[in-house]
Amino acid sequence: RFTYSINALSQQQQNGSNLKIESSRRQCLIQGSALMGLTSLAFPSFCLAEEAAVEMAPAEAALTGEAKQIFSQGRALESQGNMAAAQRLYGKVTAMSPRFIYGWSNLGNTQVALGGLDPAEKSYTTAIDLCQESLSQNEGNKQLGVKRCDDLYILLLNRGSLRLNNNRIKDALQDLSKASALRDRPDAVVSQNLARAKELNGFYAAADKDYNLAISMTSGEVNPFWLRSALVKYQLGDIKGGFDLMKRVENRFPEITEVRIAYSVFMAKNGDEKGALSKYLELPDIQRLKYIDDEYLANKIAWPPAVINDLGKLTSIVDKKPVVVAPVVVAETKPDEVLE
Repeated sequence: RFTYSINALSQQQQNGSNLKIESSRRQCLIQGSALMGLTSLAFPSFCLAEEAAVEMAPAEAALTGEAKQIFSQGRALESQGNMAAAQRLYGKVTAMSPRFIYGWSNLGNTQVALGGLDPAEKSYTTAIDLCQESLSQNEGNKQLGVKRCDDLYILLLNRGSLRLNNNRIKDALQDLSKASALRDRPDAVVSQNLARAKELNGFYAAADKDYNLAISMTSGEVNPFWLRSALVKYQLGDIKGGFDLMKRVENRFPEITEVRIAYSVFMAKNGDEKGALSKYLELPDIQRLKYIDDEYLANKIAWPPAVINDLGKLTSIVDKKPVVVAPVVVAETKPDEVLE
């Protein structure tokens, strides 16, 4: 299967988010995060369910004949990045075999890649319903060699990630919590997305634990989502732990505006106000303007309120911005502003 991940470092822009397709057989890898200049993270990754016809457990008979051939052609086109052509073929498959689970899940993947989040959610929901029906129908039949839908956690991960992207944060948290419960072992992809959902819903302590788990499983390479973890630690008062992460993020992504602004906030909180101002003023005025806009901070990149408030103290010295505490609401990002 393949992994869809929001990653501005290697972007393919789709409807305000970036999608990257990577080959991967059993592991779903994630590159998602919060920084928007490799674009604001808030958009998690999309993992495809396993789809080899011999392994599938649809709600009714597995694909055969022409539908099976068309589905295989669609998968080949999808693996090549030809999403529009793959989508057309998956549409044919769902029309010919409407109770085939992976016809709907793959259709949803291509719809996401082409920016159709609402129709993609309907496709994922159909796949989830069929998978659950299949599991119910085949309960107790494992010994008879009846194929089962064993990808439910991935289908829920896909829909939960999409819902985060579509500002349905409470529904996203439900899906991602279920995906985590169904996963049979710790998973960096699930943990990272679940952490983001908890963060956006204001559950910072719980989000911190999941971010820690995801980082522990990806510690060999600094990922953009580490910024989100650092900001959550700031919100919780763990300035040292957050700053330690922030230093590694800044070393890895030194040119990203969001990283530089966040780093200056940590410097000020750590007592180095002069250094923080110097770091902040390295940025051109046009880049700094976004960060004196509470709407942008709260709604676009969804920084935690403590970070927004302390940034206000810093910017008020230079840019005459009044100090206010901004509310936290879900982020809707644009591709040139944050690290993903």
